[in-house]
Amino acid sequence: MTRRPLRIVCLGLSLSSSWGNGHATTYRALLKALAARGHWILFLEREVPWYAANRDLSEPDYCRLHFYRDLAGLERWQDVVAEADVVIVGSYVPDGVEVGAWVQRNARGVTAFYDIDTPVTIAKLARGEFEYVSPAVISGYDLYLSFTGGPTLDLLESRYGARRALPLYCSVDPESYVPLDLPKRWDLSYLGTYSPDRQPTLERLLLEPARRLPDRRFVVAGPQYPQDIAWPANVERIEHCPPADHAAFYSASRFTLNVTRADMIAAGWSPSVRLFEAAACSVPVISDRWDGIESLLRPGEEILLAEESGAVVDILANPDMLEAAIGRAARTRILREHGAAHRAAQLETWLRAVPAHAPKTEELAEREVEERQEKTRNEGVAW
Repeated sequence: MTRRPLRIVCLGLSLSSSWGNGHATTYRALLKALAARGHWILFLEREVPWYAANRDLSEPDYCRLHFYRDLAGLERWQDVVAEADVVIVGSYVPDGVEVGAWVQRNARGVTAFYDIDTPVTIAKLARGEFEYVSPAVISGYDLYLSFTGGPTLDLLESRYGARRALPLYCSVDPESYVPLDLPKRWDLSYLGTYSPDRQPTLERLLLEPARRLPDRRFVVAGPQYPQDIAWPANVERIEHCPPADHAAFYSASRFTLNVTRADMIAAGWSPSVRLFEAAACSVPVISDRWDGIESLLRPGEEILLAEESGAVVDILANPDMLEAAIGRAARTRILREHGAAHRAAQLETWLRAVPAHAPKTEELAEREVEERQEKTRNEGVAW
């Protein structure tokens, strides 16, 4: 029996701009795969100047994308949220606590929080910083979809009141991330926005090897790096590499580097979307170590792990016939287990399994009717 397509509303950090964030490509892969399964999707994005000035996707063909300027601007979408089968709120959404509470007041379908920054979120909660989610709001979501797996899931439920925490790792769009037959322009590349807690690892695993190997070529692509960083002469800088250029960027690299934020390393089981995307392009990945990485890719066969500069120098200075084999093996593994289609099917199964909401109280139902009578139904928005 064919199941009815789901009506999904997603309020996320950004779909329109990949500048300075890894959320956009994560959402694009997942939502495109959900749409391919027949679901109707609306993405609501807060209008902010830094993303508005750096948009690389304005009209996706797999969902509807609309912007709102502030919390009051969400009221236009109240009826759509109420009628949706699923409403998902993402991490780092501006005024996320208020947005989550608004969604929980108005949604009649399944509500979920998609945390693409789980270890950072938990660190903030532990400090009492409720920047985009709070324990009270967490307990109001039906599902907590976590970028991080492992023991963190139990912590979300036991300490922070999540009803059900599930590991929704990032994924990759296999149509966008493919190996390209290009000359190798760099021996080692890194693609990522500047982060103070990642910089020491970047220094150790890329900049120091660049100093030791002046005849090798390196590149760091990503925005917000401080002006006072002393880049070696053989390290090229690219301010921003849009997703349309990612496959070419990786394919022009002999190896690429995966660097993990300190909170992610401490939590473990937190693979970056860049790890999946690079592997899908068959470029061998050199990564720092963290618990759970071996459950994604086999060290020495599908990924190379390094803790010190010397290990990276040895890899780059001694070309090995296994280089291409590692890249191919990683691509096979990632596409088999972490393609966007797999992630979308997994999410759909979880969403359909959530029990139906209990009927609302008569008082609340009457108040909602009165509120809706005061509003004009949204023009041009129909399931």
